[in-house]
Order: sequence, then structure tokens, then C-alpha cells
Amino acid sequence: MTITSYLRRAYSSFVAHVFDIPARFMAFLLFLTLLFIPLMGLAPFYLSVLIQANVLAIFAASWDLLVGRTGQISLGHAVFFGIGAYSTAILSSTVYGFGLPLWVTIPIAMLVGSASALLIGFPCLRVKGPYLALVTMAFPLILQTVIKWTPLNPVFHGENGIKIGVPPLFPFLSIRPYNQQRMAEYYFSLIMLFICAVIIYKIANSKTGIVFASILDDELASKACGINTTKYKLMAFILSGLFATLAGALQAHFSPRGADPSTLGLTMSFTPVVVAFLGGIGTIYGSIVGAYVYTLLDWFLLRDLIPRLLPSIPYEARQYLNLLIFSLLVLIFVIKWPRGVARFTTDKLEDLEEARDLDERGPRIWKRYKRKREKSSSI
Repeated sequence: MTITSYLRRAYSSFVAHVFDIPARFMAFLLFLTLLFIPLMGLAPFYLSVLIQANVLAIFAASWDLLVGRTGQISLGHAVFFGIGAYSTAILSSTVYGFGLPLWVTIPIAMLVGSASALLIGFPCLRVKGPYLALVTMAFPLILQTVIKWTPLNPVFHGENGIKIGVPPLFPFLSIRPYNQQRMAEYYFSLIMLFICAVIIYKIANSKTGIVFASILDDELASKACGINTTKYKLMAFILSGLFATLAGALQAHFSPRGADPSTLGLTMSFTPVVVAFLGGIGTIYGSIVGAYVYTLLDWFLLRDLIPRLLPSIPYEARQYLNLLIFSLLVLIFVIKWPRGVARFTTDKLEDLEEARDLDERGPRIWKRYKRKREKSSSI
């Protein structure tokens, strides 16, 4: 095969499978934008904000995998986020004598998170609807209370949390400028986000994902078809907890605070809910777009612009004002775009999409597609 024919086949495949599908093309453009943003010479602070957005996108996608795919409402997803943060912090911290690198602590933390999801999922999935939401919301509050007010307080360092005193993420960059270290950390978080998005996409489009969708549409009908819905709901719970634990582990490494009780707070539990609804629930790209919208609003509007416009307001009063402004903005977003910003954009792109000639979209691919359709219709 010559290089020209290979490039022609690659172009036809890209046009048919990415360019002509609005959601995939928007995800492709978003990934290219995130890939080249750090090369614009951003300061380490802005890279830190983007890293937080990537971690939040993984966390929101994990919540969306459970709620948006199977309809099992969870308001206590912070329990997995906190377990991931504390597990990796204990293993990485030199205070306990472990001092393990990130490449070891994160897989162990994910295993701990999966086991915790299995244990939590058994009692939680015995209830449904709002009762499930209330039960899940109790677990992070229980764990937060255990960390703060029980004899285990010294182990978890109470309110101060556990800070990770280990070398940089990439030791060979330790002698380089700080912004290069931050850039490496940004690309690492972006790669992890890309891997998680691909895995969740594969799950959603597999036979397991089809079963998840059937449970979301009608659980009783799924049971009538002979599907063990409890097994699949528990599987969704474990997979969701796995990715949420990964997000918590990354947050502990990238944040100077490490792991502290705030990772188990109600605010952290409701954050993925807001992010998923901002971008569009039931989609992977919706969580990513929602995470960036949420982070940019939080950092550059509430923490930067408002203090400059209202410098005379005391700090405590400004905190309440920020909460009020942010709540109003979220309310406006939800009313204006009830399906999410990302889903609204893809819907508009699909409305504006014009039919393309088969030659432009790759005749080889569409001939094969037609053959598949003819075979499926004949069966």
C-alpha cells in the first residue's frame, strides 16, 4: 500500500467517523485546543487551574457513568473522591515512612476505591430513587466525621489533612523551571482524562452499556427480559467509584493541600452533579465541557473579577456573595440550556448539518456500511 492510498483511506475514515458526527468532531476540536493551550506560554497559575479542570472532568464523568447511564442517583460521590485522596496521600507521604511514587499509589488507591464501591453498593442498591440519593449522601459525611472526631483523628491528621512530601511528578524536571514541571503535570492530567474518556466511551457503546441504557429506560422491563439488573447496577457502581477514586488520587498529588476533610464535604458531592448538568448529562464530552465552564467561572469570575470590582466587601461577606452569584449563574445555565451547553451545541450542529455526497464521505466506508445494514435488515 502506497503512502498516498494510506492517507486517502485515513482521510475518508476521519471524515466519515469524526468530521460528519458533530459530537465526535466537537470532542476532537476540544482535545486539540487543550493539547496546544500550554504552548501559548501560560503562567504556572493558569496551568494549575487547567489541571483542576481536568481532574474535575474525570470526577464528573465518573458520576455521569453511574447516574447518566443507569439512572442510579448518587449524592455522595465524594466518598470515593476522598478515599482516593487519602489512600494515595498515606502511601505517598514520607510521614508514615512509605514515600511511594505516584505510579504505585494511584493503582493501589483505585483498587481500594473499587473495593469500597463494592461494599457501599450492596446496601445502597437495595433502595431506589430519592432514598438511594439520601443513603449515598450519608457515607461521605460518616467518613468525614470519623476523620475529624474519632480516635483515628491522629492517623488522618484531622483538619490539616495529609500533605504529600515527595519529589515532583517527573523527577527529571526537578532542576527545570517550575512552569515546565506544571506543564508536565498538565499533560499527565490531560492524558489521564483522555484515557478515562475513551474507556467510558467504550463501556457506553459495548453490550454492557446497552444493558445500562435499558436499566435507565425501564428497569422492570429489563428484569422481564432476564437481565440481572442488580449485577449490572453494582458493576456501574464499581466502575464509577474506580474513576472517582482516580480523580481523588490525582487531586491529592496536584494540590498543595494533599488530602483533607474538604474532599469528603457536601460541596464536593454536589460538584459533579452541577458540572454534569452544565455540560449535558448522559454524554462524555458534556462532563469535560461542564468542568471547564465550572472551573473558569469559579476562578476567573468569582475569585478574581468580583474582588477587583468590590474590594471594600469583607472576605466572609464576599464568600456568601460568590455563592449567590454562582447559584444564579447555574440557574440561568440550566433554564437556558436544560440539556447542557455541550448537548445544545451538538444539537445545533446536527440541525445545520447538510447531506454530503457519498464520494466526499468516503465511498469505501459507506459501501461497507450499506452492506452491514442490508445484512441486519435481512436477519
